[in-house]
Amino acid sequence: MDAITVNTLTKRYGDVLAVDAISFAAPPGATIGLLGGNGAGKTTTIAMMLGLLVPTAGDIRILGHDMARDRFAALARMNFSSPYIALPHRLTVAENLRVYGHLYNVHGIENRIADLAAELDLGALLDRPAGHLSAGQKTRVALAKALINRPEVLLLDEPTASLDPDTGDLVRGWLERYRDQSGCTILLASHNMAEVERMCSHVLMMKQGRIVDRGSPHDLLTRYGRENMEDVFLDIARDRQHPAPAEG
Repeated sequence: MDAITVNTLTKRYGDVLAVDAISFAAPPGATIGLLGGNGAGKTTTIAMMLGLLVPTAGDIRILGHDMARDRFAALARMNFSSPYIALPHRLTVAENLRVYGHLYNVHGIENRIADLAAELDLGALLDRPAGHLSAGQKTRVALAKALINRPEVLLLDEPTASLDPDTGDLVRGWLERYRDQSGCTILLASHNMAEVERMCSHVLMMKQGRIVDRGSPHDLLTRYGRENMEDVFLDIARDRQHPAPAEG
């Protein structure tokens, strides 16, 4: 059974078609890249997967649960990270993680916080108010929050934004180890094409609410005759001549 199944998912705001009948699936343990320029529909898609937006049409199943009828059973086994969504500023990092740990009913929460602090180099930040952190520190704390409940499905929106190259590399390595050890399925929305090439087994290219191409990074590079995913991204974003999209 696929960990994620999305079927003809659609979101319309009046005359604006934000997401246009997209379909895809993600098997357990896979990392799927969701790529596209600003306004392509990535964030709207993730919001519908989280139950924050109600689809206009189509359906989503995550970990076997229909998100329209039984989303809370799936949400307990999922999590989400975005550096663009702020944690409560007045709470310390440890207090924020403790609150989310209790919301997810995490057993041994103090040990879990200590483990995440060690992995993500947060030890010196635990007693600092979240509002006093740098952008890169906030990104690492957001990832710790996303991993607090040991999720089976992880939705990541620009997970290494604002991180320096060294810290970004460490975070990617940690996510890869977590995925390989836990079997977690990851949906990764990113503008970092090197990150996508490294982490993703399959890529969905979105434009104007539609999936306009898909395939493994290797397949897309071969199809477009490019040496890196950034050039493939630019070909699609700028409507350069490109082959017919792959089926499936």
